[in-house]
Amino acid sequence: MKLFLRLLRESFIFSFNSIIANPVRTILSLLGVTIGIFTIIAVLSTVDSLERSIKDNLSFLGTDNLRVEKWPWDFDNPSYEWWKFWKRPEPIYREYEFLRDNLSTAQSVEISASRGISNVKYLNNSSSVDNLNGVVFENQFFFDWDFIVGRFFTQNETIIGLDAVIIGYKIMEDLFRTPENALGKQIKIKGRTFTVIGVQNEQGESFGAGDTFDRQMSIPYNTFKKMFRVGGKGSDAVIRIKGDSEIDPGLVNLEYEVKGLLRAKRGLKPLEEDNFAINRPEYLASFISTIFGTITIAGWVIASFSILVGGFGIANIMFVSVKERVPIIGLQKSLGAKKYFILTQFLFESSFLSVFGGLIGIFLVFLLTLIDLGTFDLIISLKNVIVGVSVSTFIGFIAGFFPALFASNLDPVEAIRSN
Repeated sequence: MKLFLRLLRESFIFSFNSIIANPVRTILSLLGVTIGIFTIIAVLSTVDSLERSIKDNLSFLGTDNLRVEKWPWDFDNPSYEWWKFWKRPEPIYREYEFLRDNLSTAQSVEISASRGISNVKYLNNSSSVDNLNGVVFENQFFFDWDFIVGRFFTQNETIIGLDAVIIGYKIMEDLFRTPENALGKQIKIKGRTFTVIGVQNEQGESFGAGDTFDRQMSIPYNTFKKMFRVGGKGSDAVIRIKGDSEIDPGLVNLEYEVKGLLRAKRGLKPLEEDNFAINRPEYLASFISTIFGTITIAGWVIASFSILVGGFGIANIMFVSVKERVPIIGLQKSLGAKKYFILTQFLFESSFLSVFGGLIGIFLVFLLTLIDLGTFDLIISLKNVIVGVSVSTFIGFIAGFFPALFASNLDPVEAIRSN
């Protein structure tokens, strides 16, 4: 064992001295691998960061809930027959009440609808608005309502349709400057006067969506219905049903119960198809993962060409290195050096070159993560670092194997005479 470790150490020293002795050749060898690993890790990190950002932006969909809607999220169906769903009825308030009062396996039920409006006014100030949401009392059990000042609607306020509003942080800044000034003030929305009862905390910009979340307002659903048409050619409504996946894994029982109650409510016969869709937020997450999985494969294919060029570069340099050191190899073998010693010596050299080039490529990607890209955070994960080191080690081993094998099989007498 001690002999093996000593030979291993000597092989490493030989290869390291060879690399230092030829700096220009070493740099040229490193360049191909560096570019290849940089390309691979940059693509993987960008794809991972994009996927994470998009999924974070979709966190508003919530977890452990089902969505009753007109249109299904049937991403796995290549023949998505959208015309079949065109005449389906929209979920309505009475169906929400029916499910709320009759579901036994649900923790909560809510209905909501949204409408895009251009702006809102207070005295001489105005603010742009992305969405006006109509919500019910149970909405607070599905989403985190973080208030700077104020509160959520009471159950009575949502039932009677009170003219009250909760505004986002950016809207508050435009109209009132400070949260304290906003509370209790009356603002005009589509010509109707609303009293501000709450201001949400700043949620910040999101990738691809700007400050959309800070430019939203919410009013009671029954008030929303008085102002806008819901269903048909109006705003689309959605009924959310919250379950507990620990008690009901996959919310299977809850989905069966919702389907049975809604079919009964809509008077569907046993052989008739459902005229509603029950969607799950995880469908969207799974669909996104599938898309980025395909992009990752494409990235690997593109980046593989770069790393392949780097591998050929190392193999070429290693053959040149073997040719230059033929007499030394002959002398080593004549003094008793075994084949595996010569083989290890050159494999160390090629692997060291490749790994060092890979580490430089990873470091360049790390430098990219320090650049301010606005709402997009490029992050290099430990998994991608391990992938980069593993790939560069493998390429170095493969690129150096045949030159090393050639060197180990040299005849010592012929090798010494070649000087």
